[in-house]
Amino acid sequence: MYPPPKKDFIALTLSDPHSHTYNNGKHRRQSCWRKWKQLSRLQRSLILFLLALLLVLALLSYSSITEQWRGLSDKEDWLQLNDRGLNMVPPGLKPVLRPAEGKAPGPVAGPHLELAQGPQDPMEPRGPNIPALVKPPLKRKPFPNKRAPPSSRKDANVSDTVGDAKQNQEVVRDEAEEEEEKEKKIVSWRGAMIEAEQATEPPPSANQKEAVEPRAPANPAASVPQQVSTGAADRQEAVRDAFRHAWKAYKEHAWGHDELKPISKSFSEWFGLGLTLIDSLDTMWILGLKEEFAEARSWVEKELSFDKNVDVNLFETTIRILGGLLSCYHLTGDQLFFDKAKDLGSRLMPAFKTPSKIPFSDVNIGKGTAHPPRWTSDSTVAEVTSIQLEFRELSHLTQDPQYQDAANEVMRLVHKLPGKHDGLVPMFINTNSGQFSHKGVFTLGARADSYYEYLLKQWIQGGKTEDDLLEDYLQAVEGVKKHLVRQTGPGRLTFVGELSHNRFNPKMDHLVCFLPGTLALGAHNGLPGDHMDLAVQLMETCHQMYKQMETGLSPEIAHFNMQASEGQDVTVKPADRHNLLRPETVESLFYMYRFTKDTKYRDWGWDILQSFNKYTKVPAAGYTSINNVRDPANPGPRDKMESFLPGETLKYLFLLFSDDMEMLSLDKYVFNTEAHPLPIWPPPPK
Repeated sequence: MYPPPKKDFIALTLSDPHSHTYNNGKHRRQSCWRKWKQLSRLQRSLILFLLALLLVLALLSYSSITEQWRGLSDKEDWLQLNDRGLNMVPPGLKPVLRPAEGKAPGPVAGPHLELAQGPQDPMEPRGPNIPALVKPPLKRKPFPNKRAPPSSRKDANVSDTVGDAKQNQEVVRDEAEEEEEKEKKIVSWRGAMIEAEQATEPPPSANQKEAVEPRAPANPAASVPQQVSTGAADRQEAVRDAFRHAWKAYKEHAWGHDELKPISKSFSEWFGLGLTLIDSLDTMWILGLKEEFAEARSWVEKELSFDKNVDVNLFETTIRILGGLLSCYHLTGDQLFFDKAKDLGSRLMPAFKTPSKIPFSDVNIGKGTAHPPRWTSDSTVAEVTSIQLEFRELSHLTQDPQYQDAANEVMRLVHKLPGKHDGLVPMFINTNSGQFSHKGVFTLGARADSYYEYLLKQWIQGGKTEDDLLEDYLQAVEGVKKHLVRQTGPGRLTFVGELSHNRFNPKMDHLVCFLPGTLALGAHNGLPGDHMDLAVQLMETCHQMYKQMETGLSPEIAHFNMQASEGQDVTVKPADRHNLLRPETVESLFYMYRFTKDTKYRDWGWDILQSFNKYTKVPAAGYTSINNVRDPANPGPRDKMESFLPGETLKYLFLLFSDDMEMLSLDKYVFNTEAHPLPIWPPPPK
C-alpha cells in the first residue's frame, strides 16, 4: 500500500476583519509604482517621450486613413453619377468654363509653359554643293495618361513618364491642353532619359540634359532599365542620349586630352592632340548637337596646335585627326578646319621620306622627322595603305599634288609586289626594301584589314576610274572566298578565318566585321552579286558573335567550331574576351540596312546599343571597355573609353536608325576607316 502523496504547497485562506475576500490588485498597483519610482529620471523621460511619439503617430495615421476612406467614397459616388449620364465635376476640383467652340484656349501658367517658336534655320554647311544635314523630326506618339509603375520611378525623376507628374490626382483637361502635355513627355529608355523634342528646337545640350538625367545605378550590369518605344526617332534619340553621356564625362574629366578614363575619372594621353574631341566633331554635327559642337570648335580654334615636339603614329593621326578635320570642313564649310587639316598634312609628309617610299610608322610633327618603331624597320600593310583617302582629298582641296602623289605611290608599289596569295597580302612591309616581310600569314583582321577596305573606297572616291585598285580588290575577294571562308559545324555560320603557312586557323577578329559592309558597298556600285550574298552570310555571323555572348557583346577575337557536333558555333579564349566598344559590326549593319531596307539589321543594332548601356555605361562618367563579355555579373571595366566610340560607333548607330536615306548618301560620300565622310569626286570628263 502506497503512502499518501506529499503536497508541495500550503493552502491558506485569509480574510479581513469585515469578512471580505482578499484582493491583491492594490498591492500590484503599489508594486508597479514602486518600480517606476526606482527608474532614473532619464529612463522615465525616455519612456514618456516614446509613448507620446506613438500617440502622435497613431493620431496622424487615423486622420490619413479617414481622409482616404472619405475620398474613395466621394469618388465612387461621382463615378456612379457619371455612369447615370450626369456630368459631375470630380471631387476636389472647381468647375471651369470651357472656351467657346472654334477658339483656342488661352495660355495656362505653369512650370512647363513655353512660348511658341517658329521654325529655326536648319544647319546649313557653308561648303560648296554640300547638302544640309537637318535633324529628322521626332515622331510624336500618343502616350497613355497614367503613371508609370513605382519601379520605373527613380530618385527625383518622378516625371519619367508624365511631364508634369501629380500624385494621387486625376485632372480633367481639354484636348488642347492634353496636346501640350504630350509634347513635353519624358520617357525612360534602359536607364537613360529621353526627352521628346519639338522638331523646331535643337536637341538639349549636355548642360541642359544634366537637369533631367537620372542617377545611374552603382552597378549598371545589376539593373535592367525599362524598355519603351523603339521607333526610328526614339532610337536616334537614344543614340543622342548615349553621346551626351559620353561627351559630358569627357568634358568634365578629360577635356582637351586624348582619351577618357571613366572609372578613375581622369584621362590618358597618346599624342596630346585632343584625339576624342576631334574624332567626335562630325558626329556632333550629324547628331545636331549645336552647343557641344560650338564648344569643341572653340577648343580647336584656341587650343589645338600641331607645333609640338611629339611623335605620332602616321596611320592613327591620319584617319582620326586629319580625316576628322577634312570631314568637318566638308560638312560645315568652316575654313578653320581646312586650315588645321592643311597644317597637319604638311607635318605628316616627312613619313614618306624613306628609301622605298613606303612610309615610316611614326613622325615627329614638331621636328619634321620620321622613323620606324624602335623594335623593327617594318610597317604594317594596313597602316601604309589606309591613309590614301585622306591625303588624296587634301590634294583635291589644296590643289597641291604632293599629298596624293605620295599616297598613290604606295598603292602602285603594293600593286606590283610579289608575295601575294590570290590577292591576299601579308601583314608587314619593310620600309627600307619596300618588300613584304613575314610572308605566308594572311588575315583580314588586325594589320591587314583596311587595306582591302581602301582598295574599294579609293576606286569609289576617284569616280571609278582607277582600274588597278578595282583589279586588286576583286582579286582579293576571290582569294578570301577561296582560302579563308569556312562554315561552322553546329549552325552553319559562314566566317572568315586566317591562313598561316597553308594551315587554316578558324579565328576571326571583330575587326573583320567591316567586311559585310564593304562587300555590300561594292555590290551597290555594280560589282558581282555574289559579293552581297557573302555579305548577308557574314553579317549573320557577326550578329551571332554578339548574340551568343552572355552580355550580348562580342569578344575581340572569336574562334569557330568546325566540328559537326552539338554545341556553340562561337568559342572564346580567356585572353580574347574583352570588348573595346568597336564599331565594325554596327558599321556593316548601317550599310546592310541602307542597301536592303531589312529592319532586322536595325533591330540587331538596337540590341547592341542596349548591351552597351547595360554593361559598359559608367554612372556620370561615360562608357568603358570591359574585360569579359562572358560574365554579365562582373564584366570587368578596363577604365578606358576609346575615341572611336563617339567618333564611329555612335555615329553609325545614329545613321542606321535614320529614315533619311539622303543623310550622307552613299552615292555622294565615302567613309574613311574612322567613319569620317569624305565626298566622292565627280568623274573626270572623257
